[in-house]
Amino acid sequence: MATVRIATWNVNSLKVRMERVPEWLAYACPDILCMQETKLADAAFPHMAFEALGYESAHHGSGQWNGVAILSRVGLSHPVAGFADGGGPDQGARLLSAVCGGVRVSSVYVPNGRAVGSEHYAYKLAWLARLREHLSATAAPGQPVVVCGDFNIAPEDKDVWDPAAFAGATHVTPEERHALSQLESWGLVDAFRLCWPEERLYTYWDYRAGDFHEHRGMRIDLVLVSEALAGKVRWALVDRNARKGKQPSDHAPVLVDLDL
Repeated sequence: MATVRIATWNVNSLKVRMERVPEWLAYACPDILCMQETKLADAAFPHMAFEALGYESAHHGSGQWNGVAILSRVGLSHPVAGFADGGGPDQGARLLSAVCGGVRVSSVYVPNGRAVGSEHYAYKLAWLARLREHLSATAAPGQPVVVCGDFNIAPEDKDVWDPAAFAGATHVTPEERHALSQLESWGLVDAFRLCWPEERLYTYWDYRAGDFHEHRGMRIDLVLVSEALAGKVRWALVDRNARKGKQPSDHAPVLVDLDL
């Protein structure tokens, strides 16, 4: 049995964060890292820089918006960009899957939704429903599957610093939370909550108004594991240190250790 560390991190522009990511890899030592919001085209992704650090990589991006990546030092094969449900291509580069160390890993960047009732909000709900169909078409809950990334949804009220502050806003609506629970009903479990069932710990803080220092955050970056892996989760952490210092992302990485 070996411990495999899986992490997810919305880097909010890999070009801006390219000095920080290798530094973080060196001390956090993830075996697999899923990144979101790389904001790079595929041709601009620094595969060779990560290869020099011992990581194979795959990337799905189209330019200055969105973009998802997977880094792995336990093997990376069968990469699939976008949905594999038989439908048409998605309008954004938001989903990338690959097999890493025998686990089917997906890096997801769920649409923000912008405003409740808007076309962007409807797209977000439809995108989550399609992600569930994608899972049904490509895997089974009894297989080792990890779906992680920026879901732009706080699963429960304890996942935001003050529920009243988000009244009427996206990320906390019953419809979004229902869409997330429907995805989980495929056979996924929130790995972080297996280790920290009640703690009010967050993964995102707005850059403005000192929100990070005042602990005014949201837990919207999730590592969802299949039923086959739920019993193998040994440890989880939100790395707040990565949100500090010079030019941080507005998200902190989430790490989960699995005994495989």
